[in-house]
Amino acid sequence: MMAAATVTNDGLWQRIRGEAQRAADADPIFGKALVGAILAHDDFAAALADLIGRRLGAGAAERACFTAFSLDAFRGQPELIEAAGHDLQAIVHRDPAISGLLPPLLHFKGYVALQAWRVSNWLWRCGHIDAALLFQNEASNVLQVSIHPAASIGSSVYLDHATGIVIGANVVIGDEVTILQNVSIGRRSELPTPRIGRGVFIGAGATILGDISIGDLAKIGAGTVVTSDVPGGCTAVGNPARLTNCPEPVSAA
Repeated sequence: MMAAATVTNDGLWQRIRGEAQRAADADPIFGKALVGAILAHDDFAAALADLIGRRLGAGAAERACFTAFSLDAFRGQPELIEAAGHDLQAIVHRDPAISGLLPPLLHFKGYVALQAWRVSNWLWRCGHIDAALLFQNEASNVLQVSIHPAASIGSSVYLDHATGIVIGANVVIGDEVTILQNVSIGRRSELPTPRIGRGVFIGAGATILGDISIGDLAKIGAGTVVTSDVPGGCTAVGNPARLTNCPEPVSAA
């Protein structure tokens, strides 16, 4: 699996470098920034670790600390970089305003926040609790995205606009999920936390609370408050949520 991930990310990295080189050739002033951000690095892991350090670190020492932690995570668990590559490609596939890999990598704070969470989750699982919480705190302060290190998130996930997103401890989010701005997902009182299935779309301002499941390919409308299960393929709208556009039940043979 590690070898396959390396091949995949080598190809992705070459595409990113190609875009960066073309952009640098077209705009020499912007090109100076691209040299440090992209072209000076040997691989995707090094570039992404440096990007996280640049975005979370207020000074040189903090930047170096965040970069080092991130690089340790990416080297220690290459699957994190594989997931980061899937996340980046998901943005290109789902956002009609984006045509390349470079703009979301450099400029989409939701992407950086998600990769910072991947590092914090690795730190949490390795027992480095304080370091993990430091990542969460700085991502919340700087990027306005707070994801607890003990959450579980799949790959090909897109945090669109990514302002005011809060995801609590032990929340489970599947692959291919899209989350818009001002979304809160967490526990309700002392109950367990939500479980979000594959391919779910969560609209702006939605709130999902409690020991509930959101089925695969469900849609949560903007401003919806969800405190009970949403079956797969259904759309939930309103406060309290009501279900609509559910798939027709399969009749018995």
